[in-house]
Amino acid sequence: MIPTEKWIINTICSKRSLCFPVILFLFTILPFLSRGDDGYRLWLKYDKITDTAYYRVCQQHLQSFTIVGSSKTLEAAAKEIKKGLGGMLATDIKEVSFRDGQLILTKYKDLPVRLKKQFRQDNSSHEEGYFIRDIEEKGKRKIFIVGQEDIGVLYGTFHFLRTVQTRGRLEGLSIRNAPKVQWRMLNHWDNLNRTVERGYAGLSIWKWDELPNKIDERYVDYARANSSIGINAVAVNNVNASPNILTQEYLEKLAALTEVFRPYGIRLFISINFASPKALSGLPTADPFEPEVQRWWDNKVDEIYSIIPDFAGFLVKANSEGQPGPQDYGRSHVDGANVLARSLARHNGILIWRAFVYENKGNDRVKDPYDEFVSLDGQFLPNVFVQTKNGPLDFQPREPYSPLFGALPSTPQMMEFQITQEYTGFSTHLVYLAKLYKEVLDSDTYTDGQHAPVAQIVDGTLQGQSMTGMAGVSNIGDVQNWTGHPFAQANWYTFGRLAWDHELSSKQIAKEWIEMTLTHEPKAVETIMAIMESSYEHMVNYMMPLGLTVLSSGGHHYGPQPWQRAGFHNANKDGIGYNRTSTGSNAVAQYTEPLRRKFEQVETCPESLLLWFHHVPWSYHMRSGRTLWEELCFKYNDGVDGVRQMQQQWRAIHHQIDTATFEQVDRLLAEQEDEAVWWRDACLEYFSQISKLAIPTEYEAPRYKEEDLKKKEKQSQNLKHYSVARPYVMPQKTN
Repeated sequence: MIPTEKWIINTICSKRSLCFPVILFLFTILPFLSRGDDGYRLWLKYDKITDTAYYRVCQQHLQSFTIVGSSKTLEAAAKEIKKGLGGMLATDIKEVSFRDGQLILTKYKDLPVRLKKQFRQDNSSHEEGYFIRDIEEKGKRKIFIVGQEDIGVLYGTFHFLRTVQTRGRLEGLSIRNAPKVQWRMLNHWDNLNRTVERGYAGLSIWKWDELPNKIDERYVDYARANSSIGINAVAVNNVNASPNILTQEYLEKLAALTEVFRPYGIRLFISINFASPKALSGLPTADPFEPEVQRWWDNKVDEIYSIIPDFAGFLVKANSEGQPGPQDYGRSHVDGANVLARSLARHNGILIWRAFVYENKGNDRVKDPYDEFVSLDGQFLPNVFVQTKNGPLDFQPREPYSPLFGALPSTPQMMEFQITQEYTGFSTHLVYLAKLYKEVLDSDTYTDGQHAPVAQIVDGTLQGQSMTGMAGVSNIGDVQNWTGHPFAQANWYTFGRLAWDHELSSKQIAKEWIEMTLTHEPKAVETIMAIMESSYEHMVNYMMPLGLTVLSSGGHHYGPQPWQRAGFHNANKDGIGYNRTSTGSNAVAQYTEPLRRKFEQVETCPESLLLWFHHVPWSYHMRSGRTLWEELCFKYNDGVDGVRQMQQQWRAIHHQIDTATFEQVDRLLAEQEDEAVWWRDACLEYFSQISKLAIPTEYEAPRYKEEDLKKKEKQSQNLKHYSVARPYVMPQKTN
């Protein structure tokens, strides 16, 4: 039993005879004794089961296991079973013979013939698929975790442990599962100096100065966590890439990481700089049509595969935000991509080419990815993904889905979500992003005139793409709990679960995560689910409601600065919003019917996207009966009230939550409430001045006056712990 802080203090005060060194020692260890759960174990906590009845069931049937076969992946599965069941049953889990084992981990082909017949109906050809079944033989119950390949056994192992963690029924257990998407990938925006672009959880976890000789145990736990939710690929470095990642020094470091990742089914991608031939070899050009450049890429790819035989491929950001690319030489994105893809194809490698491009010349930049890539459909080599952000702009709190989904029938597309909360509250705000992800994935594109949700384009079922994928921009850093905000872990977890199966509901995923991470107490689980489920809409309302976007500050994107973002909201004395209809930028034309017609008309446009598509008079009457100005005031205040409700809900369950976790989240919710008020006061004050309309008196007086807002803006500009974009800049040659 760990002594409490209060007990230690009372002991010190009552024992006057204690010598000074003893007192000093007690106060030194006090913070460590009383800190509670530090969040490092994420959702793989495996604490002892406290439900007596469920504990007895598990104790009776899960004391031993058998693993059939030998590989590093199967060894990882065995270790996880011992760690998971050993922790939850508070005992040593024994590995025994096939005949006596209560839990059997095996590949389908290694099943005895008598069992193959029983399991044939569950057999799946998907190499990552698995099934879990509870059967009875000769009066003994056994649970089989069967995979097509070793990795399927590992995924099934994690699924089974999740079932126990969430107190799932074991008797009659029958599960068949396989991923709906082929590549389920984390994109790290980590720089080689260990800073993290858009990172709010400390430095990069990759200790490049220690690699390849020293392997941090954190890398193994990172691989375990990703594998537990089905993530099977990572790009470890920033898309604003340094060419140095391609040097032999770093390739050897990367090879050491792949040794850690490989048993957990995780393949390695790296982001590359398109101008690497110039930067690393002194070539006068990086023109993809130059034979010497093509040879350079062939040789470099050969070198990579000689060091990392199962290397997955490249991720490329080109001709975007100052990054070099083929257009620097008058070539197209296809020209640049195919040269790299051809080099990779000789080793079965993959190229991921990002569609995040914009000219930024005063036109509506949301049109640029569509205009740039639609004409290139069918011209990319078969091993090329076009990676497309979920919306046409830039990871805003709410955007319509990107019209590129459905518009590239002959090109594999990889969905790109942002897990790190660049525009959605950094690591300060509790925002459950499953609601955003599901809103996008469930959006109907009406491709080819039929109901066609984005998810069916991403998973290839609608248009028959040969490759499918989903990527999430990581929110991971080297802080003890990985993500800064404890609830930010849920967004990492959610991304993996939805990448595996986009049909899962946000509620189901939230319940899993809560029970694996925080508590099993029913009232607390229900309360936390309500907090998580409501958090996204609250954030949208107090930041950018009704389809508004990019009201945040420039550079670091922290806090509101609508006065610097006039080109995005176009507020004037007559109204507010961006006219993207046929009388404006006509971005609406990029959507198919009947969406185009629906978005075109202000009367039929969803109010949640109204100001994305329309410039609307302040006096326009909304469906609520309020004018647009009144609705805007209502939304901002409703968002603030929502955060306050979250605070009350959280405090009501403090007895059911680990003390350290409760106090950290409570403090962060207080900070979130203050920042929600800051957003509300700054935006409404500014729009009030523009519109010449007063904020209705029914709402509370602003907490932040004009001078306070200026002071807070200045303070936010000096925040150095928030990482911002620092693209790699090619060094200039000197004579």
